[in-house]
Amino acid sequence: MTSPPDDAPTLPLLRWQFDLVWSLFEYHLERLEPGDFLWEPATECWTVRRTDDGTWTADWAETEPDPVPVPTIGWLSWHIGWWWSVAADHAHGRAPREREEIVWPGPGSPAVEWLRGLRADWLAALDGLSAGESAAVAPFPWQHDPRHTVAHMVAWVNAELMKNVAEIGQLRLQRAVGTEAHGTGA
Repeated sequence: MTSPPDDAPTLPLLRWQFDLVWSLFEYHLERLEPGDFLWEPATECWTVRRTDDGTWTADWAETEPDPVPVPTIGWLSWHIGWWWSVAADHAHGRAPREREEIVWPGPGSPAVEWLRGLRADWLAALDGLSAGESAAVAPFPWQHDPRHTVAHMVAWVNAELMKNVAEIGQLRLQRAVGTEAHGTGA
């Protein structure tokens, strides 16, 4: 395989990849039911919980536990909202929000519409990028490491979203077919 020329259309390719990932996400977003968001697929779960003031807060540990708890769709949608809000803040030149400032709106259509709003905000950032800007040093998630460009940040968003979409899809399908495990394993 040969390397692409320096003038390869990086941004159009990254946008195409994002649109592909988003179309896969829409497949699941259109089918999510409010009960899917807080369904706990295992004993050890990370989820989002109502606080006394009626807002939602996500389970979190500064040091990742071992084993890592299985996330709920609610937690995953909050997680997407957290990292994507911060990435969009950087892409738009806004002050990035802290994790605690990202408030999950709740199960069902509030979460789905929130995620679609994040998509619109991200697309506005992407549509405003020039080839020169995409070659600049990325401010996030590598904290201005000169080895990573804004194009790398866009690729990271695509990869992170793809991973989280796959996790949400698997949880949605698992809940739809029932929670009982079958088979003996290998």
